[in-house]
Order: sequence, then C-alpha cells, then structure tokens
Amino acid sequence: MLSSNAIRQSFKDFFESKAHKLVASAPMVIKDDPSLMFTNAGMNQFKDIILGNVAIKHPRIADSQKCLRVSGKHNDLEEVGHDTYHHTMFEMLGNWSFGDYFKKESIDWAWEFLTEIMGLDKDKLYVTVFEGSQEEGLDRDEEAATLWAQFLPGDRIINGNKKDNFWEMGDIGPCGPCSEVHIDLRSEAEKALVEGRSLVNESHPQVIEIWNLVFMQFNRKADKSLEPLPAKVIDTGMGFERLCMAVQGKTSNYDTDVFQPIIQTIAKLSGSSYLKDEKKDIAMRVIADHVRTIAFSITDGQLPSNAKAGYVIRRILRRAVRYAYTFLNQKQAFIYKLLPSMIATMGDAYPELQAQEGLIEKVIKEEEESFLRTLDTGIKLLDKVIDDSRAENKTVIDGALAFMLYDTYGFPMDLTELILKEQNMSLDVEAFNQEMQKQRERARKAAAVETGDWIVIKDGESIFVGYDCLQSEANILRYRKVKQKNKELFQLVLDRSPFYGEMGGQVGDSGWLITANEKIEIIDTKRENNLSVHLTNSLPSDLYASFTASINEPNRLAIEANHTATHLLHESLKLVLGNHVEQRGSFVSKDSLRFDFSHFQKMTDQELRSVERMVNAKVRENINLQEFVDTPIAQAKAMGAMALFGEKYGDEVRVIKYGSSIELCGGTHLASTGMIGSFRIVAESSIAAGVRRIEALTAEACENDLYAKLDKLKHIRELFQNTPNLSQSIRKFIEENSELKKKVDIFLKEKTIQIKDRLIKDRQNINDVSLFVLKGIYPAEVVKDIAFQLRGEYTQNACFIGATSMEGKPTLTLMISEDLVNRGLNASSMMRSAAKHIEGGGGGQAHFATAGGKKEDGLLQALEDLKASLNTQLL
Repeated sequence: MLSSNAIRQSFKDFFESKAHKLVASAPMVIKDDPSLMFTNAGMNQFKDIILGNVAIKHPRIADSQKCLRVSGKHNDLEEVGHDTYHHTMFEMLGNWSFGDYFKKESIDWAWEFLTEIMGLDKDKLYVTVFEGSQEEGLDRDEEAATLWAQFLPGDRIINGNKKDNFWEMGDIGPCGPCSEVHIDLRSEAEKALVEGRSLVNESHPQVIEIWNLVFMQFNRKADKSLEPLPAKVIDTGMGFERLCMAVQGKTSNYDTDVFQPIIQTIAKLSGSSYLKDEKKDIAMRVIADHVRTIAFSITDGQLPSNAKAGYVIRRILRRAVRYAYTFLNQKQAFIYKLLPSMIATMGDAYPELQAQEGLIEKVIKEEEESFLRTLDTGIKLLDKVIDDSRAENKTVIDGALAFMLYDTYGFPMDLTELILKEQNMSLDVEAFNQEMQKQRERARKAAAVETGDWIVIKDGESIFVGYDCLQSEANILRYRKVKQKNKELFQLVLDRSPFYGEMGGQVGDSGWLITANEKIEIIDTKRENNLSVHLTNSLPSDLYASFTASINEPNRLAIEANHTATHLLHESLKLVLGNHVEQRGSFVSKDSLRFDFSHFQKMTDQELRSVERMVNAKVRENINLQEFVDTPIAQAKAMGAMALFGEKYGDEVRVIKYGSSIELCGGTHLASTGMIGSFRIVAESSIAAGVRRIEALTAEACENDLYAKLDKLKHIRELFQNTPNLSQSIRKFIEENSELKKKVDIFLKEKTIQIKDRLIKDRQNINDVSLFVLKGIYPAEVVKDIAFQLRGEYTQNACFIGATSMEGKPTLTLMISEDLVNRGLNASSMMRSAAKHIEGGGGGQAHFATAGGKKEDGLLQALEDLKASLNTQLL
C-alpha cells in the first residue's frame, strides 16, 4: 500500500515528467490579497498570472498546496469530524497550464495518473461535464465529453449543472466549465442495490469527487456577461486526503495514514478507543483535523488573536479544546501534545513544521490553558443565570444571554445546552440564532464591497518605479468604481507608479496626481493581485491626460525610517537574545513601527537598553544601503540573507543590506541608516505564547516623544516646588501618604464599629426578623463591611438594608441571614426590582446583593420597596 508521502511525491514526479515546473506551496495565510484571508484553493497563488497582471514565466506548473476552508462561500467547518471527508486544512494537488495545453492533455494525464500510476480501478470512476446553460447562451461541453469517451462508457459520463460544473473565481473574473472525476468506494453489495451514477454529487460519503479539472476560457464582467479569455488556463485541483483514501482502500479520510497516527495518539492520551463511541470518535476526528490547521497557520506567521485571520484560527483551536473538554474529559491542556505525531507524518513534506515545533507547541498550550480558564468563567456565569432563572421559576434560558456568553466569552452554545440539560432546563435556541444572524448581518454589511468592471483607458503594463524615485510621469491604464459602507471611491492603475502598495507590513503611499489644471489626491495605495491600486475620492477630469505622480515625500521618508529601523532591530535582537529570534510580523507607518519576534520570556530592562543602544550605534555609523535586485534565492541565502517563515519567495529575490544586516525584503528603505536620526523603544509586550512585540519610534516622532516626556517631568518637578532631588521628594511623598492611609484605615474601622453599634441599637423588628437599615453618605466598602459583620453576629432572622451614596452615586445593599434564604428569600431577585428606583441594575447571590444607579433621590423609595418586599415574603 502506498503511503501518503509516496502518493504526494508520485503526483509531483508524474507532472515533472510532463515538463511542469514544481513550485512550493504558498503560505496558507494570505497577507497581500484583500479579498481573501486564507488560501482556499490551489489557484490562489497564481491569480495574478491568470488575471494577466504578471508575465507568464512557467507555462506549466504543478504543486501540493496547503488550503484552509472555514469562512465565506467555502466553509466546511461544521461538517468536519461528523463526516468522513470534510476538513478545515487540506492539501490540494494541482497542475496548471497558462496559455499552453488545454482540455485534451488535462484529461489524458488525469486518466493516466489515476489508473496507471495510482492503480485505481477504472470501473469505479465516473466523470461529469458541463451540461450547458440556456440563460448564459452556453452549449454542453462536447469537447470534454468526447475526450472522456476514450476511456469511459457513456453512462459514466454525467451531465452536471452550472452549480457543480461551471467554475468561477468570484463575482467577476476568469471562469469556465469544469469536469470532475468521482470514485465509488462502496462495497459490491451496496453497488448491486444502487448504481453509482445516481449518487454522484449527492453527498454520499463513499461516492466522492477526487479531482476537478477547470477549463478557464471566459471572463465574467460586472454586468454578468461573458467574454473569451485571451489566454486559456487549465487549473486542476485534487483533494490529497481523498486520493489517499481511494488509493489505500479506505472508506474514510480519517482511516488513512494522514490522520491515524494523530487519532491513535489522541486515544492513548485520553484513555479512549477509536470507533467505540460515536461522540468520542467525532471529537477525535475534529481534534486531529484542527491541530493540523493550527500548526500550519502558526508556521505561516498567523497567531491566534481576536481579529480577522487570527480570530478564525483561535476559533478553530477553541473548537478543538471544547470537543476534548466535553467528550474526552480533558480538563487540562493536551492538544499541544499531538504535535510530534503530526510532524512525524507531515514534517518531511513541510520542513517548516519541524523548524518551528517549539513555537507551535508553546502557542497552542498557552491558548488551550487560556480557553480552559474561559470555559471555567463561562460555567460560573451560566450557573448564575441558572440560579436567577430558577428563582423566577423559569426553565427556559434566554437565547440572548446564551449568545452573550458565546460572543463575549467564547462559551459554545452546544456546551450551554449540555449543561442546561443536566439541570433539567433548556435554551431558547431560536432567540440565540436570531442574535447570531444579527451579528452576521452586521459583519456582512461592514465587509460588503461593490466593485465595478475595470474601464480600460490604455493598454500596457504597470511598472513600479518607487524604489528609485518619488515622482514620475504617469498615465492611467484603467480604473473602476468601488463602494464600501456607502462610501464611493475610485481605484486607478498607472503605467508608471512611484506609489508603494501596502504589503509586507509597510503601509501604502499617499500623494497626488498632478496636471497643469488639477491636483487629484491619492489617499492610499493597496496591493491587489500584484498590482499597485491607487485610491482616490474622485476621478481626474481628463482620464487620458499625462500626469505627474508625486508621493507625499515627508510621509514616505518617515515610513522608510521606521522600516529601515526594523532591519537593524531584528539583527540587534538576535545579537542580544540569541539566534532563536525570528521575525513573526511587523507594521511600519509614518508614525511608528511594531516588530513581533519569537522569544519565550519578557525582555529585561538591560536587554532592551542594549538593543536600543546597538540600533542607535548603527544609526550613527550612517551605513549606506546596498540593494541587490533579481538575486537567485540560493545566492541570497548564501549571502546570509534572513528568509522569513510564512513568506512566499520567487526564484529571484531582492536583498537589502546595511552592513551586517542582510534581509530579503520588498519594501522601501532609506539611502543610509543615519537618516533614521534616532531610535527609541517605547513598549515591549507579549502577544502570544513565545512571541513578543516591540513598539518603537524613529526620527521626528522620537524627538516629539522625548520632548513630551521632558515636559511631563518639568510639570512634575513644578508640583514639588522645583526640588533639586525629585526622586527623593517623590519617595518622601509616598511614605507620608502611606502613613496617612494607615491612620485613615484605623479611623474608618473605629467609625465602622460606631455605626454598627448604632444600627444594633436602632434595629427594627418585622415579623420577628431584626432589620438593620443604614442611610447616608458612606463608601461602598464600609457598607459591605458592616453588612458582613452584622451577618456574622446575627446568624438567624436578620436582614441588612443599605441605601447610601458616595459622590452623588447611589448604592443599594441587601444582606439576608441563611435561614431566611432557606425560607425562600432571594436578595438578588429583590434587588433587581428595587434598583429600578435609582435607574440602576445589579444582582448577586441569594444571601447578598448590591446595585448601583444614577438617580440618588430614588434611594428612599428603593428602601421602602425592599422593606415592603421583605414584609410580604415573611408573612
């Protein structure tokens, strides 16, 4: 039986023998495409070639691409673990032709690889072809059907509709018919009952698609019409895990050697057995799938976080933790322990996993521990909701409350339902779903972008000249209108542009397009499919004019100062902390720089000062920039250039050298380090397990920060009468304040005793219950202290009510002895009703509750409300 590693290599070897250039997988996390967060198909890294934005260097390409499908149109998350063939992270085996071969070679080679190289039984194979579309004016794909007829009888060549057999990159862009290869993995007995043809594209777990051959021959315009593509493209994608299932004779992807080592490790660590309990089996499959996604995301530079792609990764990790917690009884972090098994399976094909195993382990472990604490918090909050609902004789929990637990604390709905079921309660699922839908609608509206067709003004290629000049003559090649959040903007593509498009952590340039008659502001520049796209609020009056494209020079120089400083900072961190330091991300703008790097502990003040001094020494050396363009990647690495994990490099790269600092970088930089002026670290913090962040300033921003600190110091000195020894004066002030605080505490304790004695003397009697009432202006902590002292002295038939205020803010306090709680009194429920009089809210436990509000003159009415409620319940 072929191993998964052998299957992957066979695919690469086969297409290399067909004159295809083998390329490495692009990172799974996408950084420079605003339309995507993750690579969800093999073609993503070739979009710029397909769209014609980049010249074709290799007309034939093949690879195995890491993909992730968890959001948007391609969202397989909820199916993962529950069926046999859906995954979040998967590998896509693919071969491409850019204007070279087309349908014949694509179909011939697919058949050859599957039946001759992989040895699949041809009698188990079915194919689909596009049946045509009357509304589109498209006929059946007879060419593909005829080519398949060489290998298969007509009853196994099935017509497919537009949904299944017409592939589109998006709402606009390249598209075309496709032809899918399906395999029937059922037993002979099952086949005798139902023919395989009827199960194709019907979501049967053993009759599945394994390869999709896309024939891109059209371009979809914004008005939905189709036009022929000037250069036809072949784009094929084969699910690696599904192919392994077919070749290895399994009926589930999870039974192949891609997943089984991980699953067996899960079973061993959790004391469970696979295929013995359905719920545990699902949990093991979910965890086995998700640990791959998380590990690859971290190697590609995406750490779990609360925003965008980081939030998606955190959500996947928490989903795995939840399944381990709920179904495998894992109350401690354990998913990080699966890494050795996963890396043993995939590490040879993806060496970045082996190189970063320590970082991946630390990040996952810390995230697990954090979420387990969150689960504990969520359970306590849910317990309170259950107690409050029971006090109000409710058995159905409000779905909006459950959604708050989910949205704010990440507490899963199904875990909420499970806990409620144990308490003989239920959840208003419809209300929960309504809240979820509202959130999705808000997110959809926020992200919705209406994009028009490109209007071509002039044919030509866009060239970036911003490395060498800040101004150039330019013409508009094309433009389009975009609308987002009801704001209308225009995107322009220039034939020659000095504007740097946002990429690699460096923000985009701003500036102007200038003619003799007008000046159009460029508000930002983005990088989209390898093009610099210039954003404006309005179009020039003459789109065919020649313009002077001029960058905002002070902004560019400030950006370059910060970018250049990150190079010096990276090198200095390695020298001070060690060679384990690797860049994990960066952000440079005109105002500041942010640099994320791998390091497992907080930097000391001495280390920070050493790094700062080292960078400033390099600044004073005024080292000139050495730039090496179109350098072969092997030569660049031999020079000592630092390549970053999670970045996709071509065969030729750009090397930036400042003395001993050598990096691969596509950004813009200063001509010499002296132009940085000065460098100052303003913050160092942790952003994830094993990842630290430095924030720093350069040049004028550094000066302004220094002046602000000096002004603050001058102001503090003035507060101490311009004392010559400020530190000594502040220390003396702190000591005196501490002594005064001790005296105040003693006074408050004495005062508290006096107040308590007065309350005991003035106590009221309601139905044999001693009622202590405190009114007036008192700190909340004093009121609480008195309440608990009285509860300790009067353990039965006692109640304390505080109706107090401090600095105009009213507070209600209610304490009930335990025997009254046992009789059915509930301080929390009573408080919710009374708090309305002070326009506030609050709660607590059955024996003690508080409420704060805004309406001070409502205190007396609230007090009377509480007394009346107490009297009624004691009758």
